[in-house]
Amino acid sequence: MSVRRVVPIAMRLSWLVLIALAIGEFVTDLPGPWWATTLLPALVVLALMVATMSLQARAAAPRGEPGPPVEVAPPVTGRWKALNSPADKVPSHGTHAYGQTYAIDIVAEPETAEGEAPGRPGAAPAPRRETAPVTRPATRPEVGPATRPAFRLFWPVVRRNRAFPAFGAPLLAVADATVVVASDGQRDHLSRNSLPALAYLMLAEAPVRSIAGAHRIIGNHVILDLGGGTYAVYAHLRRGSLRVRAGDRVRAGQEIGHVGNSGNTTEPHLHFHLMDGPDPDAARGVPFTWRGVGVPANGETFTVVEPQERGGQPAEEQAEGQTGRPTEQQAGRPVEKQAGRPVEGRAAGS
Repeated sequence: MSVRRVVPIAMRLSWLVLIALAIGEFVTDLPGPWWATTLLPALVVLALMVATMSLQARAAAPRGEPGPPVEVAPPVTGRWKALNSPADKVPSHGTHAYGQTYAIDIVAEPETAEGEAPGRPGAAPAPRRETAPVTRPATRPEVGPATRPAFRLFWPVVRRNRAFPAFGAPLLAVADATVVVASDGQRDHLSRNSLPALAYLMLAEAPVRSIAGAHRIIGNHVILDLGGGTYAVYAHLRRGSLRVRAGDRVRAGQEIGHVGNSGNTTEPHLHFHLMDGPDPDAARGVPFTWRGVGVPANGETFTVVEPQERGGQPAEEQAEGQTGRPTEQQAGRPVEKQAGRPVEGRAAGS
């Protein structure tokens, strides 16, 4: 067993010992001075935590220049917004750990009232861009709210998942692939999109999840083997929503599960990334690009159109006269980026 696997295990065992000693200090009169029964174990745990984070960061850091991005299909349909995108910074989530160097988060952003930005009543609309639409299977999310709730300072402290349009949205295979991991037994917790709830997440819940391991951070998840040493990770899925099991073969565009709010999250969303191995604790991140969409920047909206929403018109006709590249404006008003060209076959390089 490698050192980077032994150290996290030792850290978790040390935490259990420290918790037991802390409880024993209050419940019984432990033999010896307090610094030997409490302070010294706490320092050992702290040292192991620092060593674990250092080893994880070093092991997951890219080696040399990144290769060309692997092109795959978008994993969703409908209108979405990108957050924590590798188009803005790398590593996109502030760490290379768990193979998420080039990870992206996306939240559902249905159309809002005229002249309003999604989730911000009265605000100016965000810039949009448009390319050609993409044909995807006619799968639709559960009927949900028309708008995404905005972040609030104090109230409501938490919201139920059904308040978010992303919750229950179908997730699609980005390429022909083999399922290597499929886990959906963790609960979907309430949102953390207020200041008190966010503080609780960052100061209390997130450290505990880090100690428990990657599976508690990414929550319910699916890992697909795309071939060619590339693996796709879908994180924070809805409990009990998986339609695949480890060992299954899936086709590009096949529904594999639903968006949820499990793991280390503030609200229902999809966390997606590619990596070079099936184990998030040992893998390194791989750059990606979504066919017809690219890599949307932070705050950028994009749309993957379903066939029936285009009146059955072939994608080639929809794309006629468009370059397939983002444009600043069309017809003198902001427009939205959409995915281009039909999705077929495997991911490039797989």
